[in-house]
Amino acid sequence: MKRLVVAVAAALVFSAPAAAATPEVDARAYLVMNAQTGEVLLARDARDRLPIASITKLMTVLVAVERTKPDTTVVVDSDAAGVTGSTIRLRAGERLPARDLYAAALIQSANDSAVALAEHVGRGDSGPFIVLMNRRAQELDLRDTQFVRPDGLDTPGHYSSALDVTRLGIEAMKSPVIRRLVRQESASISGSRTLHTWNDLLGEFPGAFGVKTGHTSGAGWNQVAAARGNGVTIYATVLGSPSRGTRNADLEELLAWGMSRYAVVPLAPLERVYARVPVTYGLVPVPVVAARPLRRPVRIGRPLVERVVAPALLELPVEKGQVVGELRVYDRKRVLARTPLVAAESRGEPGLLDRTGWYAGRAVDNVGSWFS
Repeated sequence: MKRLVVAVAAALVFSAPAAAATPEVDARAYLVMNAQTGEVLLARDARDRLPIASITKLMTVLVAVERTKPDTTVVVDSDAAGVTGSTIRLRAGERLPARDLYAAALIQSANDSAVALAEHVGRGDSGPFIVLMNRRAQELDLRDTQFVRPDGLDTPGHYSSALDVTRLGIEAMKSPVIRRLVRQESASISGSRTLHTWNDLLGEFPGAFGVKTGHTSGAGWNQVAAARGNGVTIYATVLGSPSRGTRNADLEELLAWGMSRYAVVPLAPLERVYARVPVTYGLVPVPVVAARPLRRPVRIGRPLVERVVAPALLELPVEKGQVVGELRVYDRKRVLARTPLVAAESRGEPGLLDRTGWYAGRAVDNVGSWFS
């Protein structure tokens, strides 16, 4: 059956009731991204190579989770027990399940836990683990990232960027283990230890659910944060903020600004007729409507394109509710939504007398055309 494609350009445009001011961020670099589409909504110096401190542990735990079962017993060696900074005071020779070290590295940002995981996977040497971290970064096309340590402490040649950190955060959150841990404000693990998060946005910013903070004297205050609102998931990354409070305030403003760029709107009202398709025997064309309503988050102020795909002619009989085509809504080149198009009315096949009359009429028309 021949198909008819009707495109209506810029058919849907949604504007904001009041334009939100662009945030002013006090940091060395920042970025805001729509996690579903990967679109960068706002950024400054997002590819500058900067120290990222304990955000590093996202890659550390990601690599460890991919190579170690959660119930695997890890024996802490003296190198891990001797690491400084944020720790859970691991002791040389202590035995813990890997899941506890995942939790300590992500929730409390424990340096000793990160090193213990690296040395376990590297069979007593963190060097092979660093190779795995950098190989994983290459697989993710993190072009401005290089790891030297599993804990993120300041060291030459250890860096990433706001863009790469954001992409790493999105990838890490695909892991159910990581996704569950980074949203916890506290947790209890073996050794009667209680972990507390450094992520101040959890429980404070509506919709926040991760992901990782980082701080050293060289890196400043850093964080990649994620939150849901207005039907979208927004990631915001700040690198090199001058203080914890400034970092938190800037992240809240960036996340809120990112969400304000979207609105959940109806894209396919059921009462709208998208086409009237001709039918055989010249009967009244069949109105075509959406099979179900569509509601999607859309970028405010950006034109959408509707495409109605329907047949040039429908063969009788046609039943009400019969699928006859498809509605597609595009945001630029991306299919934002789609739904079947169905006949809004039935059309029965005409009887013998009516069909005979129709054929006779066609014959008369054809004969007449010979003399015109």
